[in-house]
Amino acid sequence: MNELMPNELTTNPLSDRLEKTYSGILFDVLRSMGKPNCLLPNSIRPLLKDKKIAGQVFTINGKVVDGISEQETLLKWCEMLSAAPADHVMVCQPNDNSVSHMGELSSETLSYKKVRGYIVDGGCRDSAFIRNIGFPVWNRYFTPRDVVGRWVPESFNETIEIGGVAINQGDYAFADCDGVVIIPGDIAEAVTTRAEEMINTESLVRKAILEGVDPVEAYLKYGKF
Repeated sequence: MNELMPNELTTNPLSDRLEKTYSGILFDVLRSMGKPNCLLPNSIRPLLKDKKIAGQVFTINGKVVDGISEQETLLKWCEMLSAAPADHVMVCQPNDNSVSHMGELSSETLSYKKVRGYIVDGGCRDSAFIRNIGFPVWNRYFTPRDVVGRWVPESFNETIEIGGVAINQGDYAFADCDGVVIIPGDIAEAVTTRAEEMINTESLVRKAILEGVDPVEAYLKYGKF
């Protein structure tokens, strides 16, 4: 069987459905299901505010290694790019506050590979170039300092933690301009279905309000506001 080229990729239907929702409704659903600890820190912000992403996670755990050579640093970085699976959202816990963990050429590479987006509890550089590319990145800070001689990705697709939220292989991530939501893989289908139902209910509430229905009456009728 011939391997699919990036532009022939078949996407995950659940990811596509999830991407049509929004972070607020997903949080409401997860809270109602007893899973309110699902939001990454609000200091992680989108580079492109009009973008939103959703998909299964590919986790990265990194570490600072002082004195590592340029060649070894960049080789390990390129190994991470090679491992990145199409149609996934990369989520990185760098365990570092000093360097950039995403840049222009890497964004170009991930975009070509049809990665849905990149979320990092760390830094980004070449931000103007990445905006021009249109690759979705969520990050915490900016710095021109790169990883060379300082930082390497250590492991992939293992459990990581960001802001007290555990992120496991098989989980889903959703990110928009309001924040990043982590959805456990075993309830992702149920969460998406419930979010779709609630969006439909919100449309009915909106219609009622615009027709002059009192907000209390609308809430009591639809149970949503």
